[in-house]
Amino acid sequence: MTAAPTLPQPPLPFPDLPAPIRRRLPAGRPRQWYVDHNRALKAMRIAIALLDSGVYTPRQAPDRIVRATAARIGVHPPSSTTCRMVRSLLPSARN
Repeated sequence: MTAAPTLPQPPLPFPDLPAPIRRRLPAGRPRQWYVDHNRALKAMRIAIALLDSGVYTPRQAPDRIVRATAARIGVHPPSSTTCRMVRSLLPSARN
């Protein structure tokens, strides 16, 4: 039996930097605050991935592209609200 071929792993973007310190979210806030906070974090992760892949304007990022990017980076499928938030984070093309 032969072993399955392994794909080379991409190098870490900043191998010399220490891992970021993760802190707990503050207790006692309304539930909606945590929902909004986590939605914003998810939107930022997806927006960064879109920018890295060459999507630079909101017009280039319909919901299907945003959702495909989320799947590619291992994030749960975003809602329509999160997709709108992702597009709002992308810079508008101004000439």
